[in-house]
Amino acid sequence: MTDKNNKYLHMKKPIFLLFFHFAFILSAIAQDAKDVVKKADEKARGKTSISNISIKIIRPTWSREMSVKGWSKGNDFSLALVLAPAKEKGVVFLKRKKEVWNWIPSIERNIKMPPSMMSQSWMGTDFTNDDLVKEASILEDYDHSFLGNVTIDGRDCYKIQLIPKPKSAVVWGKIIMAIDKKDYMMLHVEYFDEDKALVNTMYCTDIKMIGGRLLPGRMEMVPASKKGNKTVLIYNSIVFDTPLEDSFFSTQNITKIK
Repeated sequence: MTDKNNKYLHMKKPIFLLFFHFAFILSAIAQDAKDVVKKADEKARGKTSISNISIKIIRPTWSREMSVKGWSKGNDFSLALVLAPAKEKGVVFLKRKKEVWNWIPSIERNIKMPPSMMSQSWMGTDFTNDDLVKEASILEDYDHSFLGNVTIDGRDCYKIQLIPKPKSAVVWGKIIMAIDKKDYMMLHVEYFDEDKALVNTMYCTDIKMIGGRLLPGRMEMVPASKKGNKTVLIYNSIVFDTPLEDSFFSTQNITKIK
């Protein structure tokens, strides 16, 4: 082999290695984006959680308030009980894996909610049914990728894009979220429809210790096309990791919960 050929091979080898190194970095970044979302999700949920929440629906000419108690266990089980106002008191929403049920005490009916209802407003708020009961999983139903970095309220954040997997039945056509790099808190989330038009923006503020964890205590959901409309959700208290049996999240228990 001539010196010229040897020189060519020596030049080609680093380029060859650089290509695979670059491909490895891209693969690691894609995995890390999901890991960041997972850490933020697990921090906000815990193994289980029991929460007391105040919700204020704000419109240009009126507002109303609700009080809700919630229970959750991992990604598969959640239950929300409306405590006030009196008109909706006792209404329950139950999620068991991919099934969602709604107990309405005024008519004594337990209604199984079809996937088509997940995009509808939850109790007249600017949150969707899916936002509250989380039928779709932000971990399993989406592909995740880094878009870069962003600063939210002085905190350095990852900017991460979530695109639905081809066969996922989800509400949103795209989600972009900002997650704090240090404490893994979701601080800003944009929700887009199937045409990639912005529908809602969620602002997470009032960061404080809740249930022994540093988390936003206030979330505002603001629709893009309805000026003056927003829904404010405030966590009054959260208790994490209290043992809850799967049977607690059952249609048999939905009429007894208090």
